[in-house]
Amino acid sequence: MPGKKVKDFAAPATGDTTFRLSDHKGHPVVLYFYPKDNTPGCTTEGADFRDRHAEFTKLGAVVAGVSRDSLKSHEGFKAKMDFPFVLISDADEKLCAQFDVIRMKNMYGKQVRGIERSTFVIDGTGALAREWRGVKVAGHAQEVLEFVRTL
Repeated sequence: MPGKKVKDFAAPATGDTTFRLSDHKGHPVVLYFYPKDNTPGCTTEGADFRDRHAEFTKLGAVVAGVSRDSLKSHEGFKAKMDFPFVLISDADEKLCAQFDVIRMKNMYGKQVRGIERSTFVIDGTGALAREWRGVKVAGHAQEVLEFVRTL
């Protein structure tokens, strides 16, 4: 819910780092949750954030991608796609639960539990500024960038 403080969290991220929300106080944080490394939609979405990363940085924003993939998988995906931002591994689904992004989805006619593509912008004070759920990839990174410009 926009305006609500986001509970601080720490999670393992690429580059052998730990991503802590509180480390980015004073900066907007863009957390985008995606289903799986190296899949078509997730690759396109990551590339869209990558291609706009310099603009996010100019605005003082921090971008991070989150999925349940392992750090090893993330490191390969990040290197292959040349992402300038960290990917957070949420294998234990703590962040997924905190942001309520796990849904039952249809995959080839079967019900599977997975991440609903969602993006959250947390402002410099640590409050949720905006959320997008059930994201369609086309145009999304640009829409998030336009929103961050208003902060």
